Amino acid sequence: MRAFVMKTIGETGFADKPVPTDPGPNGAIVRTKVALVCTSDTHTVGGAIGERENLTLGHEAVGVVESLGSEVESVSVGDRVAVNAITPCYKCDNCVRGYTSQCTEMLGGWKFANVRDGVFAEYFVVNDAEANLARIPDGVPDEKAVYTCDMMSTGFAGAENARIPMGGTVAVFAQGPVGLMATLGSRMQGAGLVIAVESMPQRKELAREFGADEVVDFTETDAVEAIRELTDGEGVDSAIEALGAQATFEACVEATRPGGTISNVGYHGEGDYVKIPRLGWGVGMSDKTINTALCPGGKVRMKRLLRLLERGRVDPTPMTTHTFGFDKIETAFRMMKTKEDGIIKPLIRFD
Repeated sequence: MRAFVMKTIGETGFADKPVPTDPGPNGAIVRTKVALVCTSDTHTVGGAIGERENLTLGHEAVGVVESLGSEVESVSVGDRVAVNAITPCYKCDNCVRGYTSQCTEMLGGWKFANVRDGVFAEYFVVNDAEANLARIPDGVPDEKAVYTCDMMSTGFAGAENARIPMGGTVAVFAQGPVGLMATLGSRMQGAGLVIAVESMPQRKELAREFGADEVVDFTETDAVEAIRELTDGEGVDSAIEALGAQATFEACVEATRPGGTISNVGYHGEGDYVKIPRLGWGVGMSDKTINTALCPGGKVRMKRLLRLLERGRVDPTPMTTHTFGFDKIETAFRMMKTKEDGIIKPLIRFD
């Protein structure tokens, strides 16, 4: 089968790999139908998590069950299924402690395109499938369901971890796909004022569509000062960092009021340190909480997200700005790295 791989740091391309035939007693083999390219894939190729050789990329895909291990009973061969980017084992100490995204070791729940081959191939293997595969409801098309794999799950985790008080205030820094879903998630969590920070016109428009009450353009004004003005000088109860940059992280700390929460879901793919602004942090005594997280994985999480799609509560597909066949995935990957042509999220079709 064809697979799109990271050959080494800085180099990608297609490779021929054997079609998987044995998922093991607890696994599953899925035939890929559609996938999404993520900016984190480009960080990986850039060396953010170290060297990988001939590793199949991708962690956002839905498909059809091709074969199942003997211990998997909750789905059947032929079912359309979704699997989270995070696929915990649910047996190790970290999983039992409740930190499933840190399965076995730090970031260990992120297995696709990290510690095992990812989903940018005609078939992919799912570990611990009984716990990680969710059947897609009949009324939910693949093009919607694929957003539950990462963008909805991670963006919503940003809002969940922000501890937004009912009717409280929140600022979401950066309106890429994760930031847009954090904006939507903040509204769903009960925020009374949602402030999006973004400069690109199309993303500013989508931020409003997904629930932002105010949009602050950091190229036109100081974002922290603008947020303070919108909150009567207090700062927000919660700030969400959805980019993974030093400047936005610092702004989150500065814009949050004492006792508030900074929720980081951005992928900090460069540098050795992320610095905290000393005075904005109250010289270490501001009662501000910094939460960091990957999204939780597992079929329960996926079923809940799919229910939101099935009931029409959420439609993430306005983020799909480009569509490609699998043979053109290199173009999609390059565009996600450069952000050319206003790309937000490219959908990859395998049929």
